[in-house]
This record gives sequence, C-alpha cells and structure tokens, in this order.
Amino acid sequence: MKREYHPLSAHPLQVGARYHQPGEDPELVRIDSPALAVMTDLRQIPAATIDREAPLDAANRFMIRRAVRLLLVTDDERQVLGLITANDILGEKPVQFALERGIKRQEIRVRDIMTPRERLEVLLHADLVHAEVGHVVATLKHTGRHHALVTDAGENGKAQAVRGIFSASQIARQLGVAIQTTEVAQTFAEIGAALGH
Repeated sequence: MKREYHPLSAHPLQVGARYHQPGEDPELVRIDSPALAVMTDLRQIPAATIDREAPLDAANRFMIRRAVRLLLVTDDERQVLGLITANDILGEKPVQFALERGIKRQEIRVRDIMTPRERLEVLLHADLVHAEVGHVVATLKHTGRHHALVTDAGENGKAQAVRGIFSASQIARQLGVAIQTTEVAQTFAEIGAALGH
C-alpha cells in the first residue's frame, strides 16, 4: 500500500529570527528524567578531540574555543587513546610533571598529563536506556568525577565506540542548579540542596 504525503505548511521567517547553537538552551530536566536527556550525543555533536603530541597549552586554548572541559585524545584512525580535562591542565599535574622532569611547562605534551585508555571506565549505552538523571548524578558522585564516557557495547565484531559524554556541569545547568565551583563534592552538594535531597 502506497502512502500519500502532503506538503507541510510554509510560514514567513520573522524579523529578528535567530538560529540555535548546540548547548545554547539546554532542555530543563528533572532528577527522574531519562538519563539520555542529559548526555552529549556524539552522533549529533562532533567530539572535541586532540592529538597526544599536542602541547598542553594548545589543549587548553582548544577547550576554551570549543567551550568544553574534556577532550578525547585520539590518533589518526579515530581510536581513543585517553582523555584530558580542564582540571588536568589547570591543576597540580602539570606543575608536578615539570618539576619531576626538570622541564618548562611549555614543553609538556597532552600525553604527559592525560588519563590513558587503560585507566578509563565507561558506562554502556544499553544500560542507560531505562536509567534516570538521578542514576547518572549518583554515578558521578560515587566516582568523584566531573565526566563519564558512554560507549556502545562493541558486540558482534564491532569495535567499541564512545557514543556520548555526561558532564556534571551540563547536568546541573539542565536541572536548573547554579554551580559556583568546579569541585565535585560541592557541585553535588549544590545539586542535592537545590533538589531538596
């Protein structure tokens, strides 16, 4: 049976019309909203990636330009080698590394500070289909991390692939909670207080 399609109604574009940008107006959610409503889906928004040989300061500039706090460290074949966060770059790690090696900060590369793939834990997309935002908040709080990577399972001969990213600060924005600091403990204390938990 052949379906019949009708044209949609067309309307004039209004004076002063603007355009949306990714992440500009995050959809407000509740703690019992579906978990996937707060995931940055890398099938819709290009992943922010960097080469392991890039200078640390270049990674910082790239994060600022992309308005992100996490970069996937990848190779030429799009394989994930690790990740680096704004906390890694702006915290004590670079200072300690430079002192231990007797080098200048400008000589530090992403590979020197990143969290390598073998130390990363991920959430499986299939486990999140029926999860709620509260589960993600509890997971980030339990691990003491600002971010969580989400992957496809990598079954049936397919390689595992990073499908999305959860960010504590994005979740807080979508819950309508103001965050004054990047400290994880305080972030989740503020979320809990704002939600009455």
